[in-house]
Amino acid sequence: DSIAITKLDVMDILPKIKVCTGYKHNGTVYKTFPLNIDVLSASEPVYEEFDGWLSSTKEIKRYDDLPANAKRYLARLEGLMGVKIKMISVGADRGETLSLESIF
Repeated sequence: DSIAITKLDVMDILPKIKVCTGYKHNGTVYKTFPLNIDVLSASEPVYEEFDGWLSSTKEIKRYDDLPANAKRYLARLEGLMGVKIKMISVGADRGETLSLESIF
């Protein structure tokens, strides 16, 4: 019922971020991962593209301080997955984890 997003800081340098939202096969777009290997191998991924934020998130301690484009990206992930993001890591250290809601 929730998800943790890790390594958000890895995307700090990307001018564009692509998220696969479906798979196109013979004119049909599948919104879920094709289970049939033949369909999958003949499919073309459908991407939604987001502007990157091109600034460091590593020192950020609060969600509100994330760059606007990072928040747009995260909000879209929540919408696509249908679950709330409750934790975001912006670095490898324990102190570089933002807890948005209690997970316990």
